[in-house]
Amino acid sequence: MIGAATATAATTLLLSKPKDPTFHLISISLSSFHLSLPARLDLDLLLTVHVTNPNPLPISYIPTTLSISYRGSPLASATVCAGSQPPQSCQILHLPARLHGVDLAHHAIDFLSDAAKREVVFEASVNIEGSAGLLWWSHRFCVHVNSHVVIDPVFLSVVEQENRSEMEVSMLPDLAGEF
Repeated sequence: MIGAATATAATTLLLSKPKDPTFHLISISLSSFHLSLPARLDLDLLLTVHVTNPNPLPISYIPTTLSISYRGSPLASATVCAGSQPPQSCQILHLPARLHGVDLAHHAIDFLSDAAKREVVFEASVNIEGSAGLLWWSHRFCVHVNSHVVIDPVFLSVVEQENRSEMEVSMLPDLAGEF
């Protein structure tokens, strides 16, 4: 009886429609400058991101890179380390990022104009791959996240953001529970 109830609960969890996780950039902080001669200046930033897993299954994910662009040009990247998250939970991630000064210099006039208005618009995208599982059953997933973020460059504060995510789940179970 207990085995049948457990099997029914596990089947219900696995067949329920997965919900997209949510991501919100909470803050940006400047951690250091890197000056290389003749004239290269890179900035190290720390992005604080709030992530919610609304699904009834725990997830684990592999490392990936978040790409950040300004006016269509690559500007920075942030490292997302491998990790896991319990079911129906929230978690704060601290992502180290490096902003490349040379790439920003190509848009210096636009950036200074936007900075004067105290609204600089960045686009970010990332693919997060992992698995969601219960006991020995797990399913692979890939979440693609696109973010439109408006930053106040004076205070490095988030003025506005819009995040869109799409999740694809493999219908074939990963019996090993690993990639």
